[in-house]
Amino acid sequence: MPEELRGQTAVVTGATRGIGRAIAQALLQEGVTVVICGRRQDAVDKAVAEMKSLGRVEGRACDVGRFEQVQELFSSVASGFGKLDILVNNAGIGRFAPVTDITPDDWRAMIDTNLSGPFYCVHEAVPLMNKAGGGFILNIGSLAGRNPFAGASAYNASKFGLNGFSEAIMLDLRHDNIRVAQIMPGSVQTEFGSSGVSGADWKIAPEHIAETVLHLLKTPARSLASRVEMRPSRPPRK
Repeated sequence: MPEELRGQTAVVTGATRGIGRAIAQALLQEGVTVVICGRRQDAVDKAVAEMKSLGRVEGRACDVGRFEQVQELFSSVASGFGKLDILVNNAGIGRFAPVTDITPDDWRAMIDTNLSGPFYCVHEAVPLMNKAGGGFILNIGSLAGRNPFAGASAYNASKFGLNGFSEAIMLDLRHDNIRVAQIMPGSVQTEFGSSGVSGADWKIAPEHIAETVLHLLKTPARSLASRVEMRPSRPPRK
């Protein structure tokens, strides 16, 4: 039988728009209490107000690349709910240029957000999941984590690293009743990067990734699809 999600508590990072927003909304519609975060409090407040009709949702500004802010986020979850069942590490940034044009600040920003951020969140989430008797960690990676391309040295490095991190913690946590999986999308129809969303109907819809999240979460507990690669089914011909 599928796992029952109603009554569980989730944290979704980077959930004010795009993939994270779609995942948060899908979880709310399943009866999950959702805590979202984003870098700007005004964006978080706006997203919370727009999703309130779907269920219980709360939010807090948090830069996941800063450990002290992640600690504050999960401290608020602990005090408000006492446990955590689901963590979705979705927050990510991308800055694309030849390696000679990537600045040290660009490098640090991508590694801090895309790789250190998931580590910080997992570090703080696992004790709360242990209180719940188990949980599920979903890392939203990218096909750029296995397919390098020019102009993406820092982004590729962060996503390749996230692959290794995800697979290692899956092995670390499997006997604590905490399942770990990662979803690796290709091109998604969001405002990520600089391409925008216009003329991108061939790309993966954020809602399709959210549906995959729900499918993984509902998989019977004795099974685990630890990595899911998602591609547009009909990209433009080259």
